[in-house]
Amino acid sequence: MEQRRLGRTGHESSVAILGGAACWSATVEEAGSWLRLALDHGVNHLDIAPQYGAAESVVGPHLEEHRDKLFLAGKTLRANPDGVSDQFDTTRRLLHAEVLDLYQAHAVTSLAELDRRSGALERILQLRDAGRTRFAGITGHDLEVPHAHLEALRRFDLDTVMFPVYPALWARPEYREPAEELLRVCAERDVGVMAIKAAARRPWADGRPLADAVAGSEATSSRWADSWYEPQGSDAGLDMGIHFALSTPGVHGFCTPGDMALLPRVLASAERYTPLGDEARAAAVDAMAPEDLIFPMPR
Repeated sequence: MEQRRLGRTGHESSVAILGGAACWSATVEEAGSWLRLALDHGVNHLDIAPQYGAAESVVGPHLEEHRDKLFLAGKTLRANPDGVSDQFDTTRRLLHAEVLDLYQAHAVTSLAELDRRSGALERILQLRDAGRTRFAGITGHDLEVPHAHLEALRRFDLDTVMFPVYPALWARPEYREPAEELLRVCAERDVGVMAIKAAARRPWADGRPLADAVAGSEATSSRWADSWYEPQGSDAGLDMGIHFALSTPGVHGFCTPGDMALLPRVLASAERYTPLGDEARAAAVDAMAPEDLIFPMPR
């Protein structure tokens, strides 16, 4: 699998970044098989968060053995600085990691949320300065994210950003234009860029709230994947989304979607990646333009 330098972190990251949300309801044994599959395919970067259900608890027992093979990235949704520190310590304990490679302010989706979480970002930078995490970043998943992350980079000396990149978003100039500006600023500052939702297709037709989806209720039985959005179902569709994201100038990698069963096909798509030219990228945007956006997230 191709590797790309993740900006100023210097980490040569596999283009597929293992998304811990897939282990929301997994057992320790299932998480171990999932992790070993990714490692066997050359994945060397794990992204995980307390908000991903059981993920930290079930993946953590396997990480001590493989710590030297993985760039380990954690997240926090907390706004209170002391709460950030407490959650950081819990994550380190669950993941059996004295030092994290990357700690991120999770789901900073708007300028208002950035204001609310400024103290948290300052604490994350303090953790970096103290050597408890090697790098500091920010993530977000909504339509205002490019604006929020541009402002975050103006206010804070961050090492990475993570935000949505998939063809349907590029069909909307109100998203594409600030996203391309964000990518330009990241390139200037050597900030690592990770794409999320590369494999997204559309919202689930049933429109059920996210809480119902992750609970696995009977009301969501028509859903064929565990992710809160409907992912691409065909290999051609996965290739279109994943290869589009990886062909977007400035993107260093993409997070695998929150469904364990999709992982083998997603990794295969990453392994057969070849860059899309301008015409192929435009064709992907045109093909996805009629689809409803997956944002805002269902509540």
